[in-house]
Amino acid sequence: MTANWYLWRRLFRDTTGGPGRVRRSGAALIGGGWALAIAALVAERTGAPFWLQRVLAWPGFLWLALSIYLLLAVVAGELVRPLLRRFLEHRDRRGKRAVAAVPHRERVPAGAPAEKPHHAVSPPEKPRAEEPGAEESGAEEPGAEEPGPPALVTAPAPSRRLFVSRVVAGAAAAAAVGTVGYGTYGVLRGPGVKRVTVPLAKLPRAAHGYRIAVVSDIHLSPVLGRGFAQKVVDTINSTRPDLIAVVGDLVDGSVKDLGPAAAPLARLEARHGSFFVTGNHEYFSGAEQWVEEVRRLGLRPLENDRTELAWFDLAGVNDIAGESEGQGPDFAKALGDRDTARACVLLAHQPVQIHDAVDHGVDLQLSGHTHGGQLWPGNLLAKAANPTVAGLERYGDTQLYVSRGAGAWGPPTRVGAPSDITVIELASKQA
Repeated sequence: MTANWYLWRRLFRDTTGGPGRVRRSGAALIGGGWALAIAALVAERTGAPFWLQRVLAWPGFLWLALSIYLLLAVVAGELVRPLLRRFLEHRDRRGKRAVAAVPHRERVPAGAPAEKPHHAVSPPEKPRAEEPGAEESGAEEPGAEEPGPPALVTAPAPSRRLFVSRVVAGAAAAAAVGTVGYGTYGVLRGPGVKRVTVPLAKLPRAAHGYRIAVVSDIHLSPVLGRGFAQKVVDTINSTRPDLIAVVGDLVDGSVKDLGPAAAPLARLEARHGSFFVTGNHEYFSGAEQWVEEVRRLGLRPLENDRTELAWFDLAGVNDIAGESEGQGPDFAKALGDRDTARACVLLAHQPVQIHDAVDHGVDLQLSGHTHGGQLWPGNLLAKAANPTVAGLERYGDTQLYVSRGAGAWGPPTRVGAPSDITVIELASKQA
């Protein structure tokens, strides 16, 4: 509430001369925006009719993003405000000094004889006889002033404080709208492709150059639907991977509502198949139903399970959120009896699962969940909650790669954390 009042004050109250329609409209905009945002979140979590979710999602979630950057821009404006005021004061002082330095010439009424030098002596004028009829004709004397047009009445210029408030508020609004607009465009056009080479000590020479397409956090929803899923599928297939790993948070909604949006996943193409592990959002959306749905679409779910490929083991564990339903991660079940001489790649949605991966001798863990922070400075919050926010890092003998994800949760917007699909190219140290 305090932040909303602050936004209203700086954007509407301080930029107007007094109470009126603009201030009332500003209060309605800010209050209504937050009402839509809360309604969109509640509708998604409670499984409201899908048409209602779609009506609320776009304006509500976009307001979430816009309000964040309006607040940041207005706070930044507090630093600019005194500098701009000082600049204007300095300019005004310079202008006054310049005006004072210009000499003023005495104005002479029209028709009046010019003042003659004191040394000049003019001959006395002879009295002129009054012309007959001049008084009756109403003729004006030469030099008499004629009435001019009426003076225009102009509105007074705004005070310096009001002017500064309007400039700062306008700049803040433009910066926020531009940032959110560009960040939304970046999500809707689809993820880019990142390529990362990861050397594994146990990987045989024959597997050198093996490519795994990693995609996480697609977040199909009332905002990101079937068209977005098709873009993700087309981007993955264009990389021609050997294996596809979908590491959680595929959806934000039920199979009933989003099953058609997920249908393009059936067209994923990889030599050794496509694999899936749950993320925390699957447990908000009916994890069991989604596991069956992705199986129907041709992906293989790895529910605390492992498959032995030709050159390495591929394992997957459930997300931590499944613990509330008795379906949490079970590393012993997925990894306990494997041949530790073989390289092992683990799919686990959250980076915090890396510590269990280290204990079980995993060579490479592939994760998502963080979105890279999604909305700057969200990366600072993500860094506080996750060992790695994005990219490749080593923990003992285990490497962890965290994708920023393909989609977005809530606002379909990313700032400072562009979406990606990562092609992991495994490298053998024996090559």
